[in-house]
Amino acid sequence: MKVTPTAIPEVLIIEPKVFGDERGFFFESFNQQRFEQATGVHCNFVLNSHSRSARNVLRGLHYQIKQPQGKLVRVAAGEIFDVVVDIRKSSPTFGRWVGTLLSDDNKRQLWAPPGFAHGFQVVSECADVLYMATEYYAPEHERSIIWNDSALAITWPLNAKPVLSRKDQAGAALGDAEVFP
Repeated sequence: MKVTPTAIPEVLIIEPKVFGDERGFFFESFNQQRFEQATGVHCNFVLNSHSRSARNVLRGLHYQIKQPQGKLVRVAAGEIFDVVVDIRKSSPTFGRWVGTLLSDDNKRQLWAPPGFAHGFQVVSECADVLYMATEYYAPEHERSIIWNDSALAITWPLNAKPVLSRKDQAGAALGDAEVFP
């Protein structure tokens, strides 16, 4: 497993060791012991989710203000542009974001720690996104930051108008959002 810190050091890109031949491939998508040894992150995943979305669907930027979730995100089919925003007010990287392409081809995973907002845009025809979370989903604590907040200036790879849920259309600007201390 190869672990690469991003411009926000707590956000990590994880590349598993892939074994492939003419029959296909095999890799461990998660191994608790190896994950902890390679990342230094000690966590307990309690929820495993799977979403399928069509091209230009943009989900996010989501977080839970109580019961904050750390997320390990990967793509089983297709490709997404995955984005994480630091929303910890006391952090030196508050308001900064990192984005990376995750796909079934590159098999990369992204670790988004608690205290960060997360979102993604589908750049392939469709994408199956799998993510493990360190806390259970708590809708009463869920918050959303608007995807196109000018204060964040996220460079989404849009080639058409994004497809958004009502919740994501109504996201707050970072300056108005409830954030972590």
